[in-house]
Amino acid sequence: MTVLRQPTRAGVRDAAAKVAAILPPTPVFVRDINGVDVVFKAESLQPIGAFKVRGAWHRLTALDDEARRRGVVAFSSGNHAQGIAWAARRLGIAATIVMPADAPRAKRESTLALGAEVVDYDRATQSREAIAARLAEARGATLVPSFDDPWVIEGQGSVGIEAARQIESLGLPSVRRVVVPCGGGGLAAGIALALPEAAITVVEPEGWDDMRHSLEASWIEPVGANPPPTACDSLQTKQVSPLTFDVLSRRDATGVAVSERAVREAQRWAAAQLRLVIEPGGAVALAALLTGQVAAEPGTLAILSGGNVDAAAYAAVLAGEPLAVAAAHESVEPV
Repeated sequence: MTVLRQPTRAGVRDAAAKVAAILPPTPVFVRDINGVDVVFKAESLQPIGAFKVRGAWHRLTALDDEARRRGVVAFSSGNHAQGIAWAARRLGIAATIVMPADAPRAKRESTLALGAEVVDYDRATQSREAIAARLAEARGATLVPSFDDPWVIEGQGSVGIEAARQIESLGLPSVRRVVVPCGGGGLAAGIALALPEAAITVVEPEGWDDMRHSLEASWIEPVGANPPPTACDSLQTKQVSPLTFDVLSRRDATGVAVSERAVREAQRWAAAQLRLVIEPGGAVALAALLTGQVAAEPGTLAILSGGNVDAAAYAAVLAGEPLAVAAAHESVEPV
């Protein structure tokens, strides 16, 4: 796609104001991790169950009347799909979402219920980007990627503005480090713009940690051949975008990768300690803290980015069933 501008901190502030005008802030929770109070931001409690509504709202409200009339096209296995569908319905815009045929049922049903058209594709043999681009061109619609878009990045960054205000109002230490789930990097890049004084640590599933490798190499490194299966369907991006990489690289962001077992343990911890349902991809930042891969320190903010789970898979996780049983119910398609 042709990028006409770069995401900016001013854009993040504008997005935060737009989001605050239509949605209440998601709550923050403070819990002890290894003797340190850590703040958790529950984006799982957004209307669509994930932070993606922020970027979708900022992007779609930036469209002019003619663009709104022509509609939007997006591609996603679930959370971005629901965010676009939610924003489009509220704005009276037709939305078409290209989704893998094996997308998590709960995410597909929610996208349809919000009024979007869903176009299926076979993730093994077809390109969702190519399908979406052809649809957008044929219809004159606006293509809205899930992370490779300056408005989307700014919108996701509004979570950082919101969290910092909540932390200040509670009299807690200011944010020194943000631990954030990372697929394509839109959320992490947006937060990096929102909180320029905070260190950023991105967390990805093992084998899908292309942002970590890219940041260490100082150039974009795609996911290797034959990556392992993961329950973190929302974090399976095979290559990050120059937009998100550039923001995070300039901020000297760091990254870690967590195991499937650590993710499931984090999901159980969130249920027991926070009374929150967190999807696998939304639990990776918590997993990094619980395993000690990221040390808890005063001023740590961790993002719980989504809570859209498959009921059977989540029940298996809570029951502590063997890893293969729990993972069998999850999609393996990136958002």
